[in-house]
Amino acid sequence: MGKTPEYGREAAETLGAQALEWLAGDPERLTGFLSASGLSPRELMQGAADPAMLGAVLDHLMTADDLVMAFCDAMGLNYMAPQAARAALPGGETWHWT
Repeated sequence: MGKTPEYGREAAETLGAQALEWLAGDPERLTGFLSASGLSPRELMQGAADPAMLGAVLDHLMTADDLVMAFCDAMGLNYMAPQAARAALPGGETWHWT
């Protein structure tokens, strides 16, 4: 699916919002996210535009290859897109241990 994309903050937030919309489109996927995150549906709705929340959505998406692949296939994205977008959101910085 081509080279790994690069995302600025705004584009990463857009991809995170698309991932949230995709998760919300399937009750089983949404329930999985809510269970893993400990969020209530109300908390999710209230924080839906928060960059940190969108980062958490991408974190959840990347917990399983099948989720990443299904999302990226549905959106026509490179499989590395969620990881690249996550890096541009709060808490997504790459750690370098020395």
